[in-house]
Amino acid sequence: MRMLVTRPQPDASETAARLGALGIVADVSPLLFHRTLLTSLPDPRGFAGVALTSANAIRALMERDVLEGWRQVEVFAVGTRTAAAARQAGFARVRIARGTLGDLVEMLSHAQLGGPVFYPAATHQSGDLAKSLAPFGVMVVTARVYEMAAATALEAPVLESLESGALGAALFYSRRTAETFVALTGQALSDEARKRLGVLCISEGVAEPLVERHFVRVGLADHPSEEGMMALALSFARDQNAP
Repeated sequence: MRMLVTRPQPDASETAARLGALGIVADVSPLLFHRTLLTSLPDPRGFAGVALTSANAIRALMERDVLEGWRQVEVFAVGTRTAAAARQAGFARVRIARGTLGDLVEMLSHAQLGGPVFYPAATHQSGDLAKSLAPFGVMVVTARVYEMAAATALEAPVLESLESGALGAALFYSRRTAETFVALTGQALSDEARKRLGVLCISEGVAEPLVERHFVRVGLADHPSEEGMMALALSFARDQNAP
C-alpha cells in the first residue's frame, strides 16, 4: 500500500517515517510551505498565557529568536504535538487541549486568567480564537507570525500515481491542504480516480472540500492527532489487503 503525505515539512517526513514503520510506503508531496513573517510582536510582560494552534508558530518565533521573555508565560496548546514543540523550545508550563480549536477555547475559557493571551498565528486560519473567547471575557492579542504558502502544482509522477491507482490513499491534516489538493487536481483526475482514492482526514472540517469535489472514500480519524491518523491509515491499509 502506497499513501500520499501532503502536509508541510518537517512534519511530512516524520509522518512518512511513521507510516513506513507500519509497513506503508509513503510518497511525500507537501502542498503548503512555511514562511516566517517579520510582524511586530507585543512585549511579553503582562500576558497570562500563550495560545498555540500549531507547532509552526513556535518554529516562526524560534527563527526570529524572539522567545526570550515568553518562556516564562504559560502555554495553552491545542494538542500533544504542539505542546511537545513548545516544551522543546523551552516553555516550562504547558497545558494541553484535546486537539481542536473548540477544545482550546474551552480550556482557555475556564483557565481564570489574570491577563490577556498572546496568540502567534498564521495568516490563514480555520477559526477565530479571539472572537470565540470574547464572550468569556478573555482578551486575545493576535500576531500573524507565519504563512503557509500553497503549492502551485502537483508533480507529474504524483498525478500519474493518483490516476493509475498506484497511490491508494492520501492523508490530509488541514482544511487548507485539502482545498489546495482539490484545486491542483482539478480536471487532472478522472471520476474513477476520485472514487477510488482513499482520502484520510484528521477531522470532518478537513474532509469537506474533498467531499464537495466527489471524493467518496473518506476516512476520519477517531481523534484529531497524529496517533489518530496513524490508526486510520493502518486500518485502511488492512482493509485493502484483506482477501
